[in-house]
Amino acid sequence: MTNQSVRLAFRIGYLGDGYHGSQIQPDVVTVQGELIRVFRSLKWLDTASKEHNLVLSSRTDAGVHVRLNGGVVQIDEELWNALTPRKMIRALDDRLPKDIAFLDVKQVDQDWNPRMANHRVYRYRLEGLEFWKYPGEVFTEWLQMFEGTYNATNFARLEEGKNPIRTILSCKPWIIGGRTVGFEIIGEAFLWNQVRRTAMALHRMSIGEITPHDVKQAIENPDIEADFGVAPADWLILWGVDWDEMKLPQSNNEIHCFTAPPSGPAVERTMRKRWRDGARHEMKSLLYHQWAELGELPIVKHNTFNSEELG
Repeated sequence: MTNQSVRLAFRIGYLGDGYHGSQIQPDVVTVQGELIRVFRSLKWLDTASKEHNLVLSSRTDAGVHVRLNGGVVQIDEELWNALTPRKMIRALDDRLPKDIAFLDVKQVDQDWNPRMANHRVYRYRLEGLEFWKYPGEVFTEWLQMFEGTYNATNFARLEEGKNPIRTILSCKPWIIGGRTVGFEIIGEAFLWNQVRRTAMALHRMSIGEITPHDVKQAIENPDIEADFGVAPADWLILWGVDWDEMKLPQSNNEIHCFTAPPSGPAVERTMRKRWRDGARHEMKSLLYHQWAELGELPIVKHNTFNSEELG
């Protein structure tokens, strides 16, 4: 091995219900912890050191699924040259749990920071929430209230010293097969629980517990405390993160796997519960199919020689 190291940017997806969040924590299984475990088992990290240099871009809570997150790791330059992206991806995929997909990897500048992204995209399946009622065309107007730059204190679990000012670039309906299933929100960066609190505010408006005026006041007056609650994590997907060095890929396949909730006067509570159980599996199926599309390995061209060249 040499003393020179290279900085590698990578992208992964994972199912969040099997982990206590993405960030490493003592005595519990996390996504970052599993990545470090496998890298160390392959002797790609310094096993003599308790420190690590594998960092993820976006922190996700337990239960939140991820189509595409990113991270960075530092490894020996000689090792990287011997591995190639294709071999590294295959080796990691063979050893990681099946609910973590290691999708791609590339060398980047030494000062590249995965947390300094252009934007992040989240999607929330609101129809998975108990008693959700699609409000019709006014839903788009509700979503537009969350766009712009503002103090999001009332829509976050604010950590000490964290700047509450956030810019939401877009907030629009998530439509599958002509049916609005939830919403998509795009921002430069998000506060802790910001998307889930936004989802709960939308849900409570849909069932008449709060009004759009209540939400608007909470946005415009962050010094007046307003708590609309936190929506469950299992209907949330981090759809992707975009950087200049690694642009966020769009899916070429239309999503067909989301069935509509049961409706009508004869619908029983047990029917809705079973539908939600099935809908959770649909969320996972969607991600596996997305990873199959996104995880195309780079083709390595080998030099070929004819008999005359070999002389």
